[in-house]
Amino acid sequence: MADLTHFDAAGNAVMVDVSDKPETARVAIAEGHISMSPQTFDIITKGHTKKGDVMSVAQLAGIMGAKKTPDLIPLCHPLPLTKVAVELQADPGLPGLHIRATVKTTGQTGVEMEALTAVSVAALTVFDMVKAVDKGMQIGGIRVVLKDGGKSGRYEAK
Repeated sequence: MADLTHFDAAGNAVMVDVSDKPETARVAIAEGHISMSPQTFDIITKGHTKKGDVMSVAQLAGIMGAKKTPDLIPLCHPLPLTKVAVELQADPGLPGLHIRATVKTTGQTGVEMEALTAVSVAALTVFDMVKAVDKGMQIGGIRVVLKDGGKSGRYEAK
């Protein structure tokens, strides 16, 4: 397990020691989607929900989710996030919503988990807000599409 940073030589789970790493600018972008029935898509995009503006609430939930990542993922470091942006875009061809989160910090470790959490929480919030009319929604495609900063450098999904 030497290649896995969250395990020691004996196989025990550990928080990665980043104390000797330099602080650098870090950014991560994650994306995902939630697909739904055409009727549910219309309800969301035309603002006909009883719970309010689904996309705005999901955007705020995603931002809050990024900030709570170390409370949800046991070995994540608490980080001073300098930017969290969550965008939801309606796609009638899906039908559903594409979700994209950008997270930045200056620190000793990356923000991929925060970006992934933001997308996940935003999608879960959409599900929660309209599950009364569509229990068949599907959340998927959640992945890191860009990571930059730190020792490992830049990663861009193809």
